[in-house]
Amino acid sequence: MNFNLRSALPLLVPKAIAWAEARAAEIAARGLALNDLEVAIARRVGVAQPERIRVSLVPRLPIPDDPLLQLATLETGLLGPNMVGLTLGHCIYICLGHNSNRLLSHECRHVHQYEIAGSIATYLPNYLQQIVDFGYEDAPFEVDARAHETDV
Repeated sequence: MNFNLRSALPLLVPKAIAWAEARAAEIAARGLALNDLEVAIARRVGVAQPERIRVSLVPRLPIPDDPLLQLATLETGLLGPNMVGLTLGHCIYICLGHNSNRLLSHECRHVHQYEIAGSIATYLPNYLQQIVDFGYEDAPFEVDARAHETDV
């Protein structure tokens, strides 16, 4: 199937924001706080409020129930089987078996980006537009997050 994210984006953004905010609320309620080393990693990559970060270790990243949103995430690879981390505000999903300082630093850089944007509702439209304009690998937010990955 040839999914056209560019044309679907106006319909997807409100659905994506609602889905992301709901998942973030779940992680905020049940997720794990960072330990001291993880707080240091978060600070190193620019997070202003690492104490707000919560992490949920999951067998796989959740897929939206909404058919259009589900199609978009799977067709673009945003939540496909190769994805092992997802950041939604100060809340992070990490797939079991993939928890590492490198992945955490990458996801924490996305937390920093959310902090700069101010909310999920202001960050997500920009992020999705970058995916449309540049593709996932070359999206500026992803390039920036990869540039801040660290093993320490």
